[in-house]
Amino acid sequence: MANERSTRRHKALRAEFRQECKTRGAECHLCSQPIDYSLPRDHPEAFENDHYFPVSTHPELIDDPANFRPSHKGCNASRGNDAVAPSLGSPSEVW
Repeated sequence: MANERSTRRHKALRAEFRQECKTRGAECHLCSQPIDYSLPRDHPEAFENDHYFPVSTHPELIDDPANFRPSHKGCNASRGNDAVAPSLGSPSEVW
C-alpha cells in the first residue's frame, strides 16, 4: 500500500490548510504558542499539519480537513499518537 500522505490530494489539502493557517496567524493547537511560518520544515518550531485523531487509529480521516490542526513540528512529534490533552488555558489573574 502506498503512503497515503504522499498522494497529490493529500499534499494539496495540506498545502491549502497551511496557507489558511498562515493567513490567520494560527497558533500551535498543542502549546498555544505562535508558529513561525517562514521556518524551514525540518525546524522543530516550523508548521506541521497535525491530525487531531491520529492517522494510525483513524486512517479514514487522513484527508479530512476537519481533522487537521496547526502545530509545531516538535510539538507534534512529542505528542505522537497520544490523545490531545485538554489545556486549562491561562489563569485569569496572577496568584
